Amino acid sequence: MKLTMLGTGNALVTECYNTCFLIENEGGLLLVDGGGGNELLRRIRLAGYDWKEIRHIFVTHKHIDHLLGIVWMVRMICQFMSHGDYEGDAYIYSHREVLELLRDLAGRLLPKKVAAFLDTRLHLVEVSDGEAMEIIGRGFTFFDIRSTKAKQFGFRMALENGKALVCCGDEPLDPALEPYAAGCEWMLHEAFCLYAQADIFEPYEKHHSTVKDACVLAERLGVKNLLLYHTEDRNLSQRKALYTEEGARYYHGALWIPEDLERICL
Repeated sequence: MKLTMLGTGNALVTECYNTCFLIENEGGLLLVDGGGGNELLRRIRLAGYDWKEIRHIFVTHKHIDHLLGIVWMVRMICQFMSHGDYEGDAYIYSHREVLELLRDLAGRLLPKKVAAFLDTRLHLVEVSDGEAMEIIGRGFTFFDIRSTKAKQFGFRMALENGKALVCCGDEPLDPALEPYAAGCEWMLHEAFCLYAQADIFEPYEKHHSTVKDACVLAERLGVKNLLLYHTEDRNLSQRKALYTEEGARYYHGALWIPEDLERICL
């Protein structure tokens, strides 16, 4: 199983792409979020994949740096379905607010003959808090992250031998949700900036955390591998070194600070 970070930045980055990623398993590909536009299609190609191979998409929430790339995926999938160039069905999983928004945008922006494939071959699958289902041959449990900004979901995905990967979305993990991540093999968590630069980037005012905060949490929960994303881009050339240095003071597991298009074996 492999995870490829198509983008690693927060909403305002220009030197890297917004946070989104692909999970590859023998059961297929899962795209998680889409970034802020059709750059997503290029990122998928640069990562060595064909977007037409993607049959499963999960959208955490409606913010434009996560959603607008999905609008392009909806257009491309439906358009190629209408031409007979996309085989089989596709599925987008999210909560009701996101799915209703995607359905409305498709109806307003796409030609009727293209939009007609929505809900017939491109299925919008609503997930609820605590719901479990199988996707790409793996068990997923979805959870409402209790965001104070926009309704947002994360997930826990089963790995081999009882291990798990937990995607926390792009806000700090709520204390009530810590049982999802406790002792997990992989935790994907946002880190807006270094704690040493919190006065510059003001992560707490934006409901985000720092490298220190995420690492303290992962250490306390006994997480084996911590992957940090959704960061600022002013320190991009030094980000990996700087974040690793700060994080190592608080977390003693394996700390991952991926670059855009970096691929990781889970």
